[in-house]
Amino acid sequence: MIRPQMNLPIYLDNQATTQIDPRVLDAMMPHLTSVYGNAASRSHSFGWAAEQAVETARAQVAKLIGALPKEIVFTSGATESNNLALKGVAEGAREAHPERIPHIVTQATEHNAVLDVCHWLEKQGCRITVLPVGPDGLVDLEALRSAVDDDRPVLISVMFANNEVGTIQPAHEIGALCRELGVLFHTDAAQAAGKVPIDVSRDGIGLLSISGHKLYGPKGVGALYVRRRSPVAEQMHGGGHERGMRSGTLNVPGIVGLGAACELAEAEMNAEAARLGALRDRLRAKLETSLDRVHVNGSLEHRLPGNLNMTFEHVDSETLMMGLKDVAVSSGSACTSAAIQPSHVLRALGLDEEAAHSSLRFGIGRFNTEEEIDFVAERVIDVVRKLRQLSPAYAEMT
Repeated sequence: MIRPQMNLPIYLDNQATTQIDPRVLDAMMPHLTSVYGNAASRSHSFGWAAEQAVETARAQVAKLIGALPKEIVFTSGATESNNLALKGVAEGAREAHPERIPHIVTQATEHNAVLDVCHWLEKQGCRITVLPVGPDGLVDLEALRSAVDDDRPVLISVMFANNEVGTIQPAHEIGALCRELGVLFHTDAAQAAGKVPIDVSRDGIGLLSISGHKLYGPKGVGALYVRRRSPVAEQMHGGGHERGMRSGTLNVPGIVGLGAACELAEAEMNAEAARLGALRDRLRAKLETSLDRVHVNGSLEHRLPGNLNMTFEHVDSETLMMGLKDVAVSSGSACTSAAIQPSHVLRALGLDEEAAHSSLRFGIGRFNTEEEIDFVAERVIDVVRKLRQLSPAYAEMT
């Protein structure tokens, strides 16, 4: 099964993080060595060079999502971007209308970087509405409209694509609804940026979060798109950097890497999506052909090309992963992988606790090959069959 030229273990956890693209690293290297100025030092050439590199990256990030460069605020990643968006809007609303309770609407399958912020804001006196999703992971637009009509929120936050099941939400329709009703729309696009087309103007998006390490860039850097005149109060004070919304010395090498990653993603998105979608469908077909009682979680039609989340009935996912030591996969979000509780995303889709504990996420990425996919399929099939031989429940059903 193992061919000499194949490197093991095989990495199929690209929703957790991606390998930095060598071309991105090449772009970063000068700023890790010889071009080391502070981008805020505008009195000499070292600072000017750093500032120019930052502005080039700002334009690269903006172009990927159809924004203007000055609408990009650099952060440490999507978690910080989400915090700045939600807390910033809530605080801005309080300052503008102290007599009103800020209302934020979100949905049940959000990343914890949104849900935990919402829980915190609720303790601070905000009103939070968490909408359910269907079995395909899609939010119900009529339920969203009802939530808006019930009490005009200051913000609707719905992620563009889910990190566990890959479901792509109807961002354009949500944006149209927000535009119609005059509500600000935020989307966590950490998984979607660079993988699927995004146009913040077309889609009516007011705030959008990006993380570098999800699109073959470096860790520790991200961005928040902030549409002009959006009411976002700063959350980090001390110098007024980034339009006053995010103080702190800029991570120039990381920002350069993020910009380079965005530029590559824009140029190669269509071809890469087609290739990853074909690899995903190949893996799915092999697993479904050789194993019974397996099913895909989330929408098959509206899905990230590199995501496959599957339930293997009568097999514990943690035990399955232990049997796949030469394959790197996950049973859920990297941010909650140490938790004993089943995935809140899978439970929101309607899976019971046992099924949620029997699911694996395969994250296929830029550097995976057809040969690797075939190897992984064979390994999963082999381990699932062996584990099911030890399952009395499965034996009874067969």
